[in-house]
Amino acid sequence: MPVPYVPNDPVTTLDRRDGPHGEVVLRRRGPAAGAPPVYEIIANGCFLMDTSDGRSERLLVDAALRALPAGRAEPAVLIGGLGVGFSLAHAAAEPRWGRITVVERERAVINWHRTGPLSAVSGAALADPRVRIEEADLLAYLDAPLPGPAHDYDYDYDYDYDAICLDIDNGPDWTVTEDNKGLYSPTGLAACRARLRPGGVLAVWSAQPSERFEEALRNAGFAGVTTEEIIVARGVPDVVHLAVLAA
Repeated sequence: MPVPYVPNDPVTTLDRRDGPHGEVVLRRRGPAAGAPPVYEIIANGCFLMDTSDGRSERLLVDAALRALPAGRAEPAVLIGGLGVGFSLAHAAAEPRWGRITVVERERAVINWHRTGPLSAVSGAALADPRVRIEEADLLAYLDAPLPGPAHDYDYDYDYDYDAICLDIDNGPDWTVTEDNKGLYSPTGLAACRARLRPGGVLAVWSAQPSERFEEALRNAGFAGVTTEEIIVARGVPDVVHLAVLAA
C-alpha cells in the first residue's frame, strides 16, 4: 500500500556520508498522523528512491521470473542495486527463487540495511540463506574474472544467473552519477549478457520509458524486448524493460 505524500511532513537527516562516488544521504520524512515514516535516499543532492511505494521494484522481480522458461528450477537472480530494499525483500519472499545475489557499491546503503532503519524492509531477507550481498560496482563485478581458490570467496559459488534485475540510479536515460552510464552502454549490456544463462532474462527499472534503450537491448543481442509501465502518484510512469537471451 503506497504511503500518502504530505508536502509538509517534517524531514530529518539520519546519516550523511561522502564516498568514492559522491555524497549519499538517508532521510526520514514524517511520520504524518496514522502513517509510517518514509525513508529517502539522496545521492549527490538528487532524490533517488524512498519507501513510500515499492510497486515498481516488486514488478521488476516478478516480471523477470515470469519471463523465464517454464520449469526452470530454483533460478538464480542477480539484483543490481540494494536501494531501499524492496527488490531484495520481494525476491526473498518468493520461494521459487534459488540463489539471490545483490550487488551494491555504497557501503553506507549496506550499513543502513544491516544495522540501520532500512532493516525494517530487508531484515528478514538478509537472514535468508539464499541471499548474498556483494559490495562492488556492478559493472566491475560483471567484468571481473571469476574468483579462484586464492580469493576470499566460495570457490564453488556459481557466478552465472538466470535473471539479472537492474535498479541502478534513475535508469538508462538519466543517471545521477556519471559513471553509472556505462552499465547501460553496449559494453555494459554485453557484460550482463555474458553472465546470463541461455534463456535468461535482463530486467531493467527506469524512471521513464526509453525507446532508445529498447533498441540498445536489441542491438546487444537480446530478443523479446518489451516494456511494462507502472503508474505512479506523480509524473510519468515508472517502467521495467525486459529482454530475453535466446535459449
